[in-house]
Amino acid sequence: MQTILGSGGAIGTPLARELKAYTDKIRLVARKPVQVNGDDELLTADLTNVADVDRAVAGSEVVYLTVGLEYNIKVWRRDWPVIMKNVIDACVKHNARLVFLDNVYMYGKNEIPHMTESSTIAPPSKKGEVRAALHHMLLQAKGLKVAIARSADFYGPGVKNGMLTITVQEEFKKGKKAYWQLDPNKIHTFTYTPDAAKGTAIIGNTPDAFGQVWHLPTSSEKVTGKEFIERIAGIMQVKPKYYILARWMMGLMGLFVPIVKEIKEMSYQYDRDYIFDSSKFEKRFNFKPTTYATGLPASVAS
Repeated sequence: MQTILGSGGAIGTPLARELKAYTDKIRLVARKPVQVNGDDELLTADLTNVADVDRAVAGSEVVYLTVGLEYNIKVWRRDWPVIMKNVIDACVKHNARLVFLDNVYMYGKNEIPHMTESSTIAPPSKKGEVRAALHHMLLQAKGLKVAIARSADFYGPGVKNGMLTITVQEEFKKGKKAYWQLDPNKIHTFTYTPDAAKGTAIIGNTPDAFGQVWHLPTSSEKVTGKEFIERIAGIMQVKPKYYILARWMMGLMGLFVPIVKEIKEMSYQYDRDYIFDSSKFEKRFNFKPTTYATGLPASVAS
């Protein structure tokens, strides 16, 4: 049995499909789980509830924690430590290996132009502090077999909350200008969700991959924000018009739009090059990430 905790997200759904290559027993766990393969075991659970998590993990050989919480620091501080403790305890109790889908928020500002698995953990944001704490919880947990799978910002088919979707695709779809945070001339790396799902499944089914941090497969192409806007505009057959979302604008908009208030502290990721290096994974598993020329049209088409 392989179990996905938080099965309905941008990675949980394609991950369920990828796991069919390894097992016929897949359990999908969420507040409102839905079928992906047609024969998945569905289990309704609240991951902040100890009993629910224990029940969800019982009988599992591998557990994938891919849940996405509301993008709100109060929610993250309240729920993430509880969820992680519940999952760690259940995995240790039931001798299940754990793969945690993580992001790059815990890395120091100066690491952003070239992030690797050995980048310094020195979070400059409140959300990064939460993520760093989760990292330490996992590595310090006694008796836990864990692999941490990190990703850059997501894009891909069905991604609703990715920055490319929100700030470019959806704006163009509405007939509006796209927008980019701070500096559109900086390089920004994006991870294609089908690649991330495939990579997560590979890690979960490779015993010697545990005890390590892995950067999920991501194109090494150096593309700027301006170039992403132009490429997506070309695919959508609209003019590549955009404006810059400056910090002062975020501060003002944040008074009225909660999500803008939340993203302001992460804006440092857009005032410098943001390059996510997945060469460790690519070499170990002989994996070639999807190019933007293939991924962007698929993302737009969805």
